[in-house]
Amino acid sequence: MGQRQSTAFDPQTANPYPHPMPAPHIKICGLTTAAALEATIAARADYAGLVIFPPSPRHLALKDASALAARAAGRIKLVGLFVDAADSLISDVVTAAKLDVIQLHGKEDPARVAAIRAAFGKPVWKATAVSSADDIVRAERFAGAADLVLFDAKPPKGAAIPGGLGLVFDWTLLAGYKAPLPWGLAGGLSPANVTEAVRATQAPLVDVSSGVESAPGVKDESLITRFCKAARAA
Repeated sequence: MGQRQSTAFDPQTANPYPHPMPAPHIKICGLTTAAALEATIAARADYAGLVIFPPSPRHLALKDASALAARAAGRIKLVGLFVDAADSLISDVVTAAKLDVIQLHGKEDPARVAAIRAAFGKPVWKATAVSSADDIVRAERFAGAADLVLFDAKPPKGAAIPGGLGLVFDWTLLAGYKAPLPWGLAGGLSPANVTEAVRATQAPLVDVSSGVESAPGVKDESLITRFCKAARAA
């Protein structure tokens, strides 16, 4: 197939993409170095993700998040990823890193998601774990609370981190999905499978972390470039 043209992504619109599907928007998550950020910008990704969660190998201290954000300012949108975080922590990071989007990857319920959205005045994305069709349906309870739901693979019981584990779920669960709110696809995506994933799901946004790493938390600039090209080739 030829390359599809990207169009503006409006998270307030439930079905913002006309047919045929344009290229998905792309988020590279878990950036920790200037080199990885520069590769993400050069590859024309739409979002750069900063993880604020100490158990993660991608965790950033506040000063490091602020430094990366200063480098990114005006060049790419920044997403801060939090796991069951207190308002005080979110506030510190939103201020220091001038986040464009808050992503919640813990056990936050719709009321908590809505409260964070109201408190900070930023778009809020809610990651939700998927292993069955019931999980897709359950995610719809975030309509009206979150600006976007991000479908990720369910981690193994007892996992120390809720994402970035390289796990894939059954993409056919999203085939023909008519969502009540905007959504994106995560979970085990890589340069090798993202083209297939987008074709199978028609995902309007794809999110990658471990799939563009040479080791946990170590981004590979060439893999970032390849991922973005492959996502747009679907």
